[in-house]
Amino acid sequence: MWIAFGLSVRLFAVQAPPRPNILWICADDHAPYVMGAYGNRQVRTLNLDRLASQGVRFDRAYCNSPVCTASRQSFLTGRYPRTIGVTQLKTPLSESEITLAEILKEAGYVTAAFGKMHFNSTLKHGFDLRLDQPEYQAWLKKKGRTPVPTEIEVQPPWKPFKDPASIWLNSACRPLAVVDADMYGTFLAREASEFLRAPRSKPFFLMVSFTEPHSPFHFPIEYRNRHQLAVFKVPKPGSGDDAQIPKIFRDLTGQEKQGITAAYYTSVEFLDRNIGVVLEALERSGQATNTLVIYTGDHGYMLGQHGRFEKHCGYEPAVRAPLLVRFDRHIKPQQSRTALVEFIDIFPTVLEFAGLSVPANAQGKSLVPLLLGKARRHRDRVFIEYSENEEAYVVTERWKFIYGTGKRTREDGYAAENPLPGRTIRLFDLDADPSELKNLAKQREHARRVEQFTRQLAEHLKRTARQPELLPKSDDPHAILEFCLQPKDIGTESGAKR
Repeated sequence: MWIAFGLSVRLFAVQAPPRPNILWICADDHAPYVMGAYGNRQVRTLNLDRLASQGVRFDRAYCNSPVCTASRQSFLTGRYPRTIGVTQLKTPLSESEITLAEILKEAGYVTAAFGKMHFNSTLKHGFDLRLDQPEYQAWLKKKGRTPVPTEIEVQPPWKPFKDPASIWLNSACRPLAVVDADMYGTFLAREASEFLRAPRSKPFFLMVSFTEPHSPFHFPIEYRNRHQLAVFKVPKPGSGDDAQIPKIFRDLTGQEKQGITAAYYTSVEFLDRNIGVVLEALERSGQATNTLVIYTGDHGYMLGQHGRFEKHCGYEPAVRAPLLVRFDRHIKPQQSRTALVEFIDIFPTVLEFAGLSVPANAQGKSLVPLLLGKARRHRDRVFIEYSENEEAYVVTERWKFIYGTGKRTREDGYAAENPLPGRTIRLFDLDADPSELKNLAKQREHARRVEQFTRQLAEHLKRTARQPELLPKSDDPHAILEFCLQPKDIGTESGAKR
């Protein structure tokens, strides 16, 4: 910049502020109600609670699909699962989809992803450095596994849907046959710490994706016996739940349900310890003040609500997820927001803080106004889908609408013993019935509301279709919903079984 002072001219070098680093920590199946910052007084999550107190806690953040792959690829691209053609667990993300990492890398960021990403391919999708199970296994083989005392009862090999649910859901609350220093989560935290401590001249985008507390709820032998099973109260199913309870859970005893819950809580506490290791390394690196820190679960998890111990459905504990955001000197501490937000909103938020343009095809809406205290409302409604059961959900500040075609033969292992035939529609008043136990959909006074939600959902799926030219030429919202909610990932080779 040239600035004239009388007869002299001086040149000042005006430097743009440095772009922020991005640290995004993601957990697998972590529901917000099992965290101290969200009001739980039994679980010990001191590091996550501290992070929440240093920034903004979102109380109504929703995943866009209650299954790992669809949720993760959706929030990494800022686009709905249906739009990117990823709706099932095994579907790979197309190389044609642009991820947050690719945009940041193009802008000069060093990009790294440690842990579970669910790309389902060998593509790195913009991450320069990838560490996952192969690197962990190689490290453990070279180091040598520390022996575990034979008298300690440990988890058997994990065989979901082959063993009874009481075994693969770890109702005995047993640790892995691994010491803390040899755990995969500990490995990821240690590698992330080394990455953060390394000197570099460029900003970084680091994603640390832990597998905890996914079943069978891993924790090391040092974490055994942290909780007494008897202290946990397992929710009782409602009177209308019987037809939708997966048959694999029907034989669980009350004590086994308590044990599953205790194992989940213990795994969360192990997760919290490793998150603390990463955050401490960030502080010691001297880069914390210029680092945007984000914490999410990829979706929620059910611990007995509606008789379920999983996600894969539209109830609040399954689709509502934790979202914590800290950015020193920009975001005031000790804040909370009750605005409705979707996980696809994280994508444009990061880009706005980084001073980068958001792609025109992104469907998320930046959270920056909420984070800076310039707005209190964000969305009128959120949209979520779980195509494996041909379901989709709409959530507003007061209402929850759940639509299922009833035409899908479930292949995810969670089929009900006596499923209701045909189309199922549920409507819940979240103000009066936060546990979603009273379905109002068939009551005459709510008929118009059900019709409105049905049309809104159909319009959303039409608007966000990957290949709109394939949509049925019909104004019937049910015809549109039945077509769009099939688990055939449009543009991929995966198919649907009816």
